[in-house]
Amino acid sequence: MSSKQTYRVCFCFRRRFRVVAAEAPADIKNLFNEYADSNGVMNVENLHRFLIEVQKEENASLEDASNIMNNLHDLKILNIFHRRGLHLDAFFKYLFADINPPVNPKRKIHHDMNAPLSHYFIYTGHNSYLTGNQLSSDCSDVPIIQALNRGVRVIELDIWPNSSKDDVEVLHGRTLTTPVSLIKCLRSIKEHAFSVSEYPVVITLEDHLTTDLQAKVAEMITQTFGDMLFTPDSECLKDFPSPESLKKRVMISTKPPKEYLQAKEVKEKDSKNGPEADAEAWGREVSDLKARYNDKDDSDEGDGGEDDENEEDPKSQNTAPEYKRLIAIHAGKGKGGLSDWLRVDPDKVRRLSLSEQELAKAVVTHGKEIVRFTQRNMLRIYPKGIRFDSSNYNPFVAWTHGAQMVAFNMQGYGRSLWLMHGMFRANGGCGYVKKPDILLKAGPNNEVFDPEANLPVKTTLKVTVFMGEGWYYDFDHTHFDAYSPPDFYAKIGIAGVPADNVMKKTKTLEDNWIPNWDETFEFPLTVPELALLRVEVHEYDMSEKDDFAGQTCLPVAELRQGIRAVALHNRKGEKYNSVKLLMRFEFI
Repeated sequence: MSSKQTYRVCFCFRRRFRVVAAEAPADIKNLFNEYADSNGVMNVENLHRFLIEVQKEENASLEDASNIMNNLHDLKILNIFHRRGLHLDAFFKYLFADINPPVNPKRKIHHDMNAPLSHYFIYTGHNSYLTGNQLSSDCSDVPIIQALNRGVRVIELDIWPNSSKDDVEVLHGRTLTTPVSLIKCLRSIKEHAFSVSEYPVVITLEDHLTTDLQAKVAEMITQTFGDMLFTPDSECLKDFPSPESLKKRVMISTKPPKEYLQAKEVKEKDSKNGPEADAEAWGREVSDLKARYNDKDDSDEGDGGEDDENEEDPKSQNTAPEYKRLIAIHAGKGKGGLSDWLRVDPDKVRRLSLSEQELAKAVVTHGKEIVRFTQRNMLRIYPKGIRFDSSNYNPFVAWTHGAQMVAFNMQGYGRSLWLMHGMFRANGGCGYVKKPDILLKAGPNNEVFDPEANLPVKTTLKVTVFMGEGWYYDFDHTHFDAYSPPDFYAKIGIAGVPADNVMKKTKTLEDNWIPNWDETFEFPLTVPELALLRVEVHEYDMSEKDDFAGQTCLPVAELRQGIRAVALHNRKGEKYNSVKLLMRFEFI
């Protein structure tokens, strides 16, 4: 190595560990000067004016401003020498602090919770018991507990006879997944169901049991949940009850047992090409999966997990009556085709399940019928069968057509799951988000919402990305580059109806642990009620794939205007300790 190369490496190593303190961007300094007095101090009255005029907190009081000052003292951002107000550094640290988030932490549950369950998007898990992939991972109650503690309200259990046929296990059938006992899962659901939300938990059962084991399951469920269990007065509900009326209740949803044999007969009748054609189709799916696995781009697509709802039946049509009485939300497709599945019955409500592929085809031919169906009935969407790695799909195809239960593999990390996290940050994180009126009401000519329609812009979201910090503290100093500070860029965009979908990018700032982009983007929104703000940060790599450096998704309808500290999360959705962006949100 030459002396010049040695010097360069040593210099870069020395640079790597140097980081200057974050400094307020020019726009923040100008704002501070506008609201501070001639001595460079922002007193309580001036902070109050700032809250109203810049932060758009129209109901903010002097007491609110005073409380901010007190919080800053508690956080040691203000000391005894600055009791009469904020100096620039304290003002900047306040804006970048956890006490100034983009979604109001005090705004808990604020949606109307007295409408029928069908009027809500519901946080829904798929194969909730799997710890990893769909083929060989362990089955456990741990991922169920984790999902409930995140606010998930729909837990799916596949129930099968054990090897001796005298008890019931939970596992992903016809795979190498190791089972967990049903009773263990039920007890964990009872213990953790309402740890973060009081609103109802729905257990969807994928039933592969004989009649005697169905009776055993009924006894397990009844004894485990007792008065927590909601059972309907009649065989089928005429209308769904409201989340408010079902607080701290557990509901069972599955196909009534007598329908399993019928479903299997229909399936066999429709399979006219025999097992050879099925094998050939499976081979094509696996080949497609392998081809997509060879694409290393971190896209929204991936694979793993199938819903077996129509595949198995009890050995006889005799049913355990005590089991059938437990079913609060009846599921099933019926004998006909899609038009029959989507028929709205004025005398009863039900749940329909479609795979993501079935939905993709159905929205082309029956989009309006799907929206009408979901105004009164439940629609559950589940991942296609070749998502072996427990990845997920774009939830917006389902949400924009009114589907309430968009079932996701909660261990399937990626952009699709980030969108799911973002949607259910709304309404206090209670797991129920009221659908917008456009999905619930027909127009004057009985027309329904069309996500593909060319609609006028309702509002424009203006987003300024000032800067970011925290990577120096949360990441190893050689994580992004062995010899120099990272080269960060941010991606800002919208996920929603097709017309609103967009992703934009800042410039890349080289060799800087504290990037100061100071860039503004505008997003015209036709359906802001269904929009999520997407935020990602990456580190540019010339020779390899760019490094991931954080993400978050936020419901546009709940964004607080003004300058806010936006905490970023890792790929799994866990919040970093220190990494944040300083951003400004304005609706113009």
